Amino acid sequence: MNQQGAEIHCGRAFTPEEIEEIREVVESCGGLSRRELANTVCEVWEWKRPTGALKTVECLQFLESLEEVGRLRLPARRNGKPRGSKTGIGRTENGEPKRRICGDVSRCRPVELRPVESKEARELWYEYVDRYHYLGYQLPYGAQLRYFIMGSVRSREQVLGCVQFSSPAWKMAARDRWIGWGEEQRRCNLQKVVNQSRFLILPWVEVRNLASMVLGLCARRVAGDWEARYGYRPVLLESLVDAQRFEGTCYKAANWIYAGMTTGRGRMDRMHRCEGRSPKKIYLYPLNARFRDVLLTA
Repeated sequence: MNQQGAEIHCGRAFTPEEIEEIREVVESCGGLSRRELANTVCEVWEWKRPTGALKTVECLQFLESLEEVGRLRLPARRNGKPRGSKTGIGRTENGEPKRRICGDVSRCRPVELRPVESKEARELWYEYVDRYHYLGYQLPYGAQLRYFIMGSVRSREQVLGCVQFSSPAWKMAARDRWIGWGEEQRRCNLQKVVNQSRFLILPWVEVRNLASMVLGLCARRVAGDWEARYGYRPVLLESLVDAQRFEGTCYKAANWIYAGMTTGRGRMDRMHRCEGRSPKKIYLYPLNARFRDVLLTA
């Protein structure tokens, strides 16, 4: 859909007429929570994943973005936390720094990715990322998968780091040129790209070649896990590396492809409101030899 004036969020285009109808739905459904409103909008407009599950998270983010620009008014948040808030991520003994681990990656084998599934595991993952990743923890846009990086150290299994994959950047000129995307092709196939939105080796883990090994594990595992959860198989991974902080050495060692630089705006900044962020290096990793055939269909 390329109608003039359409609002696009996570690959779904809404015409001005549809947005007005959404506003009427929100106004007429007094008493519903924000999440219940998002579910209602998803059901009415059939905004679903290939599995049939509603895209509630994406829809809620879209409704809140419309509220930010005065297009509609949502009910107050019932939990009192602002969108994207880190409130509630505590500091526990489990998240305290551990004994230093150093040497070559061979000392930590077997190294594996372990999905974060239980409430206890999620809370520890959030704490590690919030404490030790330079960006902290923030609620990702859309779909996501989280893993612990696990290794065997001194005959005992230990957490070595954390990885998160989530929905891709809506538009990045260098990436889109590298793929060869037109607007319609990108809109139709963006969900086949997955963004590595957090990659953390814990600061007391100083293990040579670990990061590039983990990137290799991700390349072999993420597509299958994503398909199992969301019903479609991605064909390309992307990651953004802060050029002022990192060289991207581990991505080069793991054969990721440098595609260029971002403009310095946020991943989802379609309205050009976030100028001034540091540009990022864009690294890409094809998961399928025919990935362009998949991404260039319309």
